[in-house]
Amino acid sequence: MDIIKKISEELAIHQWQTEAVVNLIDEGNTIPFIARYRKEKTGALNDEVLRSLEERLKYLRNLEERKESVLSSIEEQGKLTEELKKQIEAADTLVAVEDLYRPYKQKKRTRAIIAKEKGLEPLANIFLLQMTAKSAEEEAQAFLSEEKGVESLQQAVEGAKDIIAENISDEAAYRTYIRNVTFKEGTVTAKAKEETVESVYEMYYDFAEPVRQIAGHRVLAINRGEKEKILTVKVETNEEKVLNYLYKKIIVKDNPNTTPVLKEAIDDSYKRLIFPAIEREIRNELTEKAEDGAIRVFGKNLEQLLLQPPVAGHVVLGWDPAFRTGCKLAVVDATGKVLDTVVIYPTEPQKKIKEAKEILKKLIKKYGITLISLGNGTASRESEKVIVELIKEIDETVQYVIVNEAGASVYSASKLATEEFPNFDVGQRSAASIARRLQDPLAELVKIDSKSIGVGQYQHDMNQKKLGEALNAVVEDSVNKVGVDLNTASASLLEYISGITKTVAKNIVSYREEQGKFTDRKQLLKVAKLGPKAFEQCAGFLRITDGTNPLDNTGVHPESYDGADRLLKKLGFDRESVKEGNLSGLGDMIKDYKKMAEELEIGEITLRDIVKELEKPGRDPRDEMPKPILKSDVMEMSDLVPGMVLKGTVRNVIDFGAFVDIGVHQDGLVHISQMSDKYIKHPLEAVSVGDIVDVAVLSVDLQKKRIALTMKGI
Repeated sequence: MDIIKKISEELAIHQWQTEAVVNLIDEGNTIPFIARYRKEKTGALNDEVLRSLEERLKYLRNLEERKESVLSSIEEQGKLTEELKKQIEAADTLVAVEDLYRPYKQKKRTRAIIAKEKGLEPLANIFLLQMTAKSAEEEAQAFLSEEKGVESLQQAVEGAKDIIAENISDEAAYRTYIRNVTFKEGTVTAKAKEETVESVYEMYYDFAEPVRQIAGHRVLAINRGEKEKILTVKVETNEEKVLNYLYKKIIVKDNPNTTPVLKEAIDDSYKRLIFPAIEREIRNELTEKAEDGAIRVFGKNLEQLLLQPPVAGHVVLGWDPAFRTGCKLAVVDATGKVLDTVVIYPTEPQKKIKEAKEILKKLIKKYGITLISLGNGTASRESEKVIVELIKEIDETVQYVIVNEAGASVYSASKLATEEFPNFDVGQRSAASIARRLQDPLAELVKIDSKSIGVGQYQHDMNQKKLGEALNAVVEDSVNKVGVDLNTASASLLEYISGITKTVAKNIVSYREEQGKFTDRKQLLKVAKLGPKAFEQCAGFLRITDGTNPLDNTGVHPESYDGADRLLKKLGFDRESVKEGNLSGLGDMIKDYKKMAEELEIGEITLRDIVKELEKPGRDPRDEMPKPILKSDVMEMSDLVPGMVLKGTVRNVIDFGAFVDIGVHQDGLVHISQMSDKYIKHPLEAVSVGDIVDVAVLSVDLQKKRIALTMKGI
């Protein structure tokens, strides 16, 4: 198989691009590095395309390895024909290879193997040839053998049928046909095991949908219902059509002696051997496809969450709400340093509201708190009321934001949190995390297992390894997109930088503690286990704000410093001009980028990237994202009336819509049908996590705590 050609066709890119990327990956370059600093070689392919390319490359290389292994195994058995070799080499999926390998694979002791051991294979062949003039029992007479354990005519015929059934099952062409028919014409059905039982799966109690049309989120939902023993799930297909196909293929002569035997063997083969396996394959394939879709949505949501803009310049009070154990508070300064922690009891059962307010007023005065970051967990609503009352009672300007605290408890009990805050309990750590995730979402959220952040659906039901790898790639791409401050970044943040391992990340932090701040990117080469290749991969993503070289505070890679210097000189500037930040119109001074790139002996794409970086040194791409809504008042669900128009923040995007925080404790759902006047295939075409959107209330169900919203016509 020409892997380069196949990937190029699948991704609709040029073969030279695929070849360049494959070479770069094989040389040990990371995807973020290739996406950012090898645009000339790849034709500026983005990280999404590069990740897909890397994934397909792994799959197709595994496929080629499996083909070699299968060919070698069949050849060792002396059964490899030229035609079979061609079929295996032409197979473009692992399923197709396994179908072809099935007859030659060592099997467990099946009914057919036992029948062969009893010497019944020649009898099976007599039936398959369909030429005998004797009845099945008459032919079986010759195969009776006390020694081999064939004691009756019926036993002999049944054994022969078992051999025929397995031969039919092993035929790759039959399986391919049946699989295709089931995919095109089959139906996924779900039934309730006990119809009287109330559950969240009630809509699936009598469910049927074509295999080729069933939506991914429904596949995952019925899988979960089946796992919880509430649903019985099956794939149903046109059995008559399949059996008629097999009859025509196998029964080639009208012989009354063999036809009934063959029909019984065919029916048995299909019902006992082929269909259960095909049903498993199809359900696995549907699940895999649904998981891939859910992982993609989770990844997009996670990326948007990670790239939410930092709320800089505030002393923040992190508030981890709770009832019985009290609300844990942490005061965090503008640099993320924890200044103070305290526990207050304004909620049930203690309800010491007055005392809590006094403590809060003192903290606000003492530390100049301007913003409260309130977690959205248990007792959040009750805490919010206390905060709003407090804001009305004080002279200072304080606002609050409700943040998604998903994963805060996971982080606070982790080894990492224990190392970071050895003297804090889990509540204090959680409050500090809630404050910091508002100040710098990316730096804080990388400390938490991405699967615990809660911006997906059915994440606990899917392949955890696959999900973990995909989300890890999203975090890696996001961190490298933003870049990190080499002198303040934690080891948890640094380990996501291109080319940096966990060990090297810790070594960078240790070097900083022992030698003081980094003043030049080149100092990285003195860090233990960070060699020239790792330096090449990571240097451009690490920023030094007050170093000796102003270019170290940009995304310009050290390999392009000479080109940047030549450009600055040509336009009448130097590196000091970068430090002073007065190059905002640099791009307008270049009339012909192609000509300038040739003069500077650098690529045109690289030149454009250098200009962008020099115009805004230290720029943060997150600044372009919508800022969180700061609040100073509270609204109840009972305040909502249909038609009311509100501003909200998109908290989660799923296959059938998006959940929007509109300032009441319950997020409202904008169904996909209410997102746009034009047809959209997926909610991600209209919204992303973190978007600030205008919505109108459609309906409110106080009992079920459901809010239906629309974005149409606003």
